[in-house]
Formats: sequence, structure tokens, C-alpha cells
Amino acid sequence: MILQDTYTLNNGVKIPKIGLGTWLIDNDKVADVVKHGVEAGYRHIDTAQAYRNESGVGEGLRNCGVARDEIFVTTKLAAEIKSLDEARVAIDGSLKALGLDTIDLMIIHSPQPWDKFRNGEHFFEGNLEAWRALEEALEAGKLRAIGVSNFEKVDLDNILENGSVKPAVNQFLAHVGNTPFDLIDYTQEQDVLVEAYSPIGHGKILDHPLLKDMAGKYDVSVAQLAVRYCLQLDMLPLPKSQTADHIRSNADVDFTISDDDMETLKTMPDIEDYGDAGDFPVYRADARSS
Repeated sequence: MILQDTYTLNNGVKIPKIGLGTWLIDNDKVADVVKHGVEAGYRHIDTAQAYRNESGVGEGLRNCGVARDEIFVTTKLAAEIKSLDEARVAIDGSLKALGLDTIDLMIIHSPQPWDKFRNGEHFFEGNLEAWRALEEALEAGKLRAIGVSNFEKVDLDNILENGSVKPAVNQFLAHVGNTPFDLIDYTQEQDVLVEAYSPIGHGKILDHPLLKDMAGKYDVSVAQLAVRYCLQLDMLPLPKSQTADHIRSNADVDFTISDDDMETLKTMPDIEDYGDAGDFPVYRADARSS
């Protein structure tokens, strides 16, 4: 079962190959989602300070019936935090909110504050300040691994060239119909794991005729096909759902997409419109990595 499989990060820490995303899930509802995920076999939960649901995730972890050391927990340093002191305070704030002594992975949510996302400024010094705080927390045992999110090549190079610890992951938007191969390849060449958020394209690929036909060929759903696609590109997908049945089925991906079908999926036309999600910076056409 894929939920029992792991990748090994560049610092030797093992991370489950699929994570349960919790973006846009309210704090008072996310504990039940975490419990549903754990019951379905997930052992990797992904949250963030910006999601405002860390305390609910912590509640779900405490009440899920599985020992803490069996579950991998990721959270993210708010994108607006670009100073050492602010980052130190925020890291401790996440530990307190989650109710944990140690967070398995903490990552910088974005190289830019969200209101300045992809506007040309890279905040190199601020990201190094935030990175230094993560390095300190790693050394202190508060974190087991550290990484980045939404980092383009130049942002990743800033950390690789000036930090003391190599990022363990780079988490960014990647799915059928929007697969930034250059960034994926470069990240993987640096021995940094790629985590794919919105692997189901924020739901915008579910009605695509080609994908529906191909999914039928494998007797799976389009969502399952999309998650499997990410896995076969050696990425770690983070599907999100609030429904117990969908949470379970999204990870039921123990099948193999043929090489020919993978090539077809790789050349799918890019999604041009993410609908209501287009208001979020990462889904803007002018802000996506290539």
C-alpha cells in the first residue's frame, strides 16, 4: 500500500510518499479531517501558519489513536516573515499551536510575502534570515527537517549557496496540465525532494474528457490518476479533501500508468483558468514557474 511507502530526505529522515493537505479547512473542522486521514492510512499531515488551523491539526493528532512518532507533520513559516527574530518566535508559535515538542518538517511558505508574490523582488536576505532560524531550530531538535515552498531556481540557489543546511524539500504547484518540468528537474538534481500541492489541479481537471477516458482504462478516478502521475515523476503529492471517502480513494493508487500514457499526460495543455482559486497568487498565470 502506497501510504506505507516513504522517500528518504537528504538528511536521512524518512517521509511518507503521500501527504494529506489541509489548506482551506477550518480550524474547527480539521481535527476530524486528520482523524479520517489517519483512519484511511495516511501518516503525513501538511498544514501551515497561514492556514490558521494548526491547533485543530494538533487536536486531530492527539485524538487519532495513532502514536505521535508514527505520523509525519509538516507546517510552514508564514510568507511574510523575513527576519530572524520574527521567524524564531513563529517557529515556537507553531510548536505551541500544534501542541508538539518536535515538528517533522517546517518550510518557508513562499520566497515573497503573498502581496508581493512573483513581482520581481526575491527577498534574498530575508529568506536567509528565516532560513537561519529554521537551521537553529533544527539544531535544537525542535524540527527534524527544513525546506522551502514556491521557490524558483534563483530562490533555491540563494539557500543552497548561502545556507548551512540544504533544503530537504521544495513544495510547489504541480499537476497534470501544469507540470513545471524545468523546476522539478533542477530541484531533484540538487537532491531536494519535490512536493506537489494541488495534485488534482484544485479540482479543475476532474471533468477533462481525455483524463476521464484514461482513468477509465485503469479503472480508477481522475483524482487517482492525477496523484499517481505525480508519484511516477518522483514527487510527493499532497491531495486535500474534507470527505472521508475522497480522502481514502485519493491514496488508493497502487497501479502503474504506462510510459505512453505518462507521455500523453506530460504534454497536456496547461490549465488557463483555476476559477475561484485564481484569486490566490500561486494560481495566477503570470506567477507560475516554468
